[in-house]
Amino acid sequence: MTVQEMLNDPVAQEMLTSQEPARFAYTWTDGSPRVVPIWFHWNGSEFVLASPVGSPKFKALSNGSPVALTIDSSTWPHHVLLVRGTATIEPTDGIIPEYAAAAERYFGPDQGHAWVEQLRQAGAQTTRIAITPLEVRIIDFETRFPSAVAAMLGAGASPA
Repeated sequence: MTVQEMLNDPVAQEMLTSQEPARFAYTWTDGSPRVVPIWFHWNGSEFVLASPVGSPKFKALSNGSPVALTIDSSTWPHHVLLVRGTATIEPTDGIIPEYAAAAERYFGPDQGHAWVEQLRQAGAQTTRIAITPLEVRIIDFETRFPSAVAAMLGAGASPA
């Protein structure tokens, strides 16, 4: 399946519209792995994240950096969307629109708008991180399992 076909899968769509934060993985400047929870917005072709200007992750990230995202449900059977791709970094003025959209998804329209307005009034500056997905995998623990579990069970796997 293509990346777009995988992202159109019902489990992927569930995760893309959920209120679950993504887990954003990248490589730190010393070569060690880092993972941070972060809000995301899926715009149909990119995962868009926002981070304050000067955030530590920008010491390690640059345009084209290989990164990964995982979005997973917190109830059984766990649904998991695994994404590998490349990052594009763009400093911006103020709060990016995708962050405002994510805030409304996570908090609801009223509280999301109020949160973004509070940040704007404080003069917050964000950097836009766009992740272009190059590889997508889905684990649903119903028909698609991690490869090692699938091998034990003789079931379908979603290589992770």
